[in-house]
Amino acid sequence: MEIQLIQYGHPLWEKTITYAETCSWKAGPVLAERMLKNDFLDWERIAVAVDQESVAGFCAFLEKDELPESYDYSPFIGFVFVDGKHRGKRLSGRMIDYVLSYAKELGCTAVYILSGEHGLYEKYGFRKLGDFETRYGTTDQLFRKEVQ
Repeated sequence: MEIQLIQYGHPLWEKTITYAETCSWKAGPVLAERMLKNDFLDWERIAVAVDQESVAGFCAFLEKDELPESYDYSPFIGFVFVDGKHRGKRLSGRMIDYVLSYAKELGCTAVYILSGEHGLYEKYGFRKLGDFETRYGTTDQLFRKEVQ
């Protein structure tokens, strides 16, 4: 299993779009749409887990996530997804670690995750800051991890 950080023009870009469009998670097509439009800042990236040339999972490193603009938290890891046949292998953690290494290269001191998942991100060293209302009127947990 290999993890790569990609951006527009990378050989895995189109393959990741196709996978995200058809994956079993409702947010996959949202990421695919952003990728089709190349709606990213220069430093934002998609982490892709590849198993023998097949996409096994992805996550994104982004300036913002679903919090209203009034919050100053940034940057975020979002769109964390692992294909069902690859779950239980700590693939989410490996992609997150890969993104954290990139964040360190950029000089980031902390990274945030917004999620409804309970107990998942704490095991990767994230600390819950609280429950926050999203731009969509839902409530999610906000997590923070110091970049080491």
